[in-house]
Amino acid sequence: MKYLIVAVALTCALFTGTQAASAKGCIKGAVVGGVAGHYAAHHGVLGAAAGCLIGRHEAKKHAREQRERQQQQQNAGHAQQR
Repeated sequence: MKYLIVAVALTCALFTGTQAASAKGCIKGAVVGGVAGHYAAHHGVLGAAAGCLIGRHEAKKHAREQRERQQQQQNAGHAQQR
């Protein structure tokens, strides 16, 4: 268990120290993936890495969907003004 905690902490420090702005989703994904990997096959580090990648992907997807929603609302507002 200590190994898992150290691995997740190092992974988090690595990503947050270099790219704090683009680490959205990575921290949460790394923690969840590390725990899942530890319990599934005692591969907490691999789980943390995979969780970070998946969490980052989901955060980007969520941000993109939010931008598209805002653009649609702006376009709808401009159409109503005309």
